[in-house]
Amino acid sequence: MKLGFIGTGVMGSAIVRHLQKAGHEVTVYNRTKAKTDGLVKEGAVWADTPKLVAENSQVVFTMVGYPKDVETIYYGEEGIFTADVSDKVLVDLTTSTPTLAERIAETATEKGAAALDAPVSGGDLGAKNGTLTIMVGGEEAVYEQILPLFREFGTTFTLHGKAGKGQHTKMANQIMIAGTMTGMTEMLVYAQKNGLDLEKVIETLSGGSAANWSLSNYSPRILREDYTPGFFVKHFIKDLKIALDEAEKISLTLPATKQALDLYEQLADKGFENDGTQALIKLWWPNGQKPEKKS
Repeated sequence: MKLGFIGTGVMGSAIVRHLQKAGHEVTVYNRTKAKTDGLVKEGAVWADTPKLVAENSQVVFTMVGYPKDVETIYYGEEGIFTADVSDKVLVDLTTSTPTLAERIAETATEKGAAALDAPVSGGDLGAKNGTLTIMVGGEEAVYEQILPLFREFGTTFTLHGKAGKGQHTKMANQIMIAGTMTGMTEMLVYAQKNGLDLEKVIETLSGGSAANWSLSNYSPRILREDYTPGFFVKHFIKDLKIALDEAEKISLTLPATKQALDLYEQLADKGFENDGTQALIKLWWPNGQKPEKKS
């Protein structure tokens, strides 16, 4: 199948490789062209604009940073919707706003195309290993059509309802992760301060009711002082703001999520917005280095 992929960052590049490995012809575009060089060497085709990606593809995937980037990719000059998209399927993997997802789906229908909002969870490791969780909003027939492609880079995929419902589900996911990330961070700080062996603590907690994805995947990185981004701090801040905005629309207060946002904004203010979300511990451990035990 002729596929398009717009946005070849850490996760996007990994997804493209899975699609290429499955035998699909993939046309790629990224705002920074150099980030597609490796993919092109491996067989992907470069296109100069999102419009050209759409013209050369039956299905177009998009995965960019912020809702404003999604809007530009679809509605901007030389954007996807400036192409003839009739009979094509547009799949946005970006964590964006439900409102924008609904707008894209409406525009796609008007132009004879179909659209799915399909944000993912699983970070860089999930993308690399092809084990992402994919949360989908859109029409069931379109979902069934794209499901074989989802299977190439994900292991869990669910249609949650009409356009926008995938994004709402991702917000629920990020609200949950906000709690596990703050809990995991404060757990490490507490355990270290009380002189515990952190590797033993992680092993013990991972075998009980405290087990969670953040603990399993991020606490070992912290112990290695590895703050490379599986998921950027700046993007998590974006997600939490969307979640809180959506909650406000339905008169819902989420104090724990708000506190998590405050902490991550403090982290960004200290210059760590391009670190991975595990860098939250830098609010307690300078530069992310575990304090030495006092004799």
